Amino acid sequence: QVQLVESGGGLVQAGGSLRLSCAASGRIFSNYVMGWFRPAPGKEREFVAAIRWSGGSSYYADSVKGRFTISRDNAKNTVYLQMNSRKPGDTAVYYCAAGYILAARWNDPGAYRDWGQGTQVTVSS
Repeated sequence: QVQLVESGGGLVQAGGSLRLSCAASGRIFSNYVMGWFRPAPGKEREFVAAIRWSGGSSYYADSVKGRFTISRDNAKNTVYLQMNSRKPGDTAVYYCAAGYILAARWNDPGAYRDWGQGTQVTVSS
């Protein structure tokens, strides 16, 4: 099992930037996928972005493509979500998740096994 702790949330003005971090501990395998999710109307968890722990592949929701960037630092066991050009609709609790995920299910929260507690992000207009 992997333990995940998010940080970096806070209040930011629309158009501003914020970087979230997800520190992972425990047994992390190279083919793990790390994802970010947030609640959305009608959904408990909406997919935001994901990256393979070994690197080389990342995937974004259309709503954040071009504005958010997911990355990882294997030496620090940390995954990041750089959020630029924030919109009020980005206000949410952001959750980090991990697991063995087939490519076709990277955007499926039910496919992830381990979850963090979340970090609150508020975008003011």
